[in-house]
Amino acid sequence: MSISSISTGLNPAAITSTQAPAKIETTPQTGADRPSFGERLGDAINKVADQQKTASAAARDFETGKTENIAAVMVEQQVSSLGFQMTLSVRNKALSAYRDIMNMPV
Repeated sequence: MSISSISTGLNPAAITSTQAPAKIETTPQTGADRPSFGERLGDAINKVADQQKTASAAARDFETGKTENIAAVMVEQQVSSLGFQMTLSVRNKALSAYRDIMNMPV
């Protein structure tokens, strides 16, 4: 295959665009619009709990024969495990920061 045959198949109009890229508007959010740290943390914990429930349901469905897709079950288990490990890491970092603050001399 030659380079000329490749270049004839390309549409130069498709490569070059005369339109300007879409402008993304970033408006600063006020404090009332943004969720608080506690709300974000609570949402993250709820998502991890939902992932664990989904993984448990997938494993139960595989064990009872409702599904035969072991790959999907293993993926659900890994997603659940990674979410739990991340949550545990965040908790450990928060406890470490708390201990550091408490041990600071005043």
